[in-house]
Amino acid sequence: MKYLTRPWLVVLLGALAFGSQARADDFRVGFVNTDRIFREANTAKAAQAKLEQEFSRREKELNDLGAGLKSASERFEREAPTLAESQRAQRQKALIDQDREFQRKRREFQEDLNARKNEELQQVLDRANRVVRQVAEQEKYDLILQEAVYINPKHDITDKVIKALNAVK
Repeated sequence: MKYLTRPWLVVLLGALAFGSQARADDFRVGFVNTDRIFREANTAKAAQAKLEQEFSRREKELNDLGAGLKSASERFEREAPTLAESQRAQRQKALIDQDREFQRKRREFQEDLNARKNEELQQVLDRANRVVRQVAEQEKYDLILQEAVYINPKHDITDKVIKALNAVK
């Protein structure tokens, strides 16, 4: 109550409120959906194709190894009742060793694939961020968000970014 008796404070608060409203009208916000960029941009599709080509041979070898292990395991299950105890133990140990080797190779494959995927996605993201900056500067955006709980579709500039990203050679 005491502050309302000071007229200069009321005038100052009113001016600040009016000034902040004028600035808020000029403030432009945009949103970019990075998941869509990773799915739809030509650079992301090229990176995905590159990864598939790079890892397809190893993936096929791993699938063949897994199929062979499954076949050997099924054969062991069928033949186990007729095998001598020493043969059964020997084949079971061999299957366990094969499975351990298969799991190791599968884990190495997944680690290598994830590392390469992260490298490729980082390159796509770096390019996309450069394009986002260009679009923001050209269209005079004050803030571009890449993650949000909710965004009004009128602020989504993902299509512009994908179009500009695809135009870059």
